[in-house]
Amino acid sequence: MDLWVVILVGALALLAGVALGFFIARKYMLNYLKKNPPINEQMLKMMMMQMGMKPSQKKINQMMSAMNKQQPK
Repeated sequence: MDLWVVILVGALALLAGVALGFFIARKYMLNYLKKNPPINEQMLKMMMMQMGMKPSQKKINQMMSAMNKQQPK
């Protein structure tokens, strides 16, 4: 009978750990994305202007599509 109690407590602890880990990781990622948003067209345009380039919409679209292809799915 004691073996079943140990197995039950172990399984419950494992499930609680997985659930707690999921919520902690989710909160961490939400905070990370809030502090470091992904690059959008406006940010790309600003970076190009800071580098001394005059960005056209065609060039911005090309760079955005190249960046999207680089990112893992």
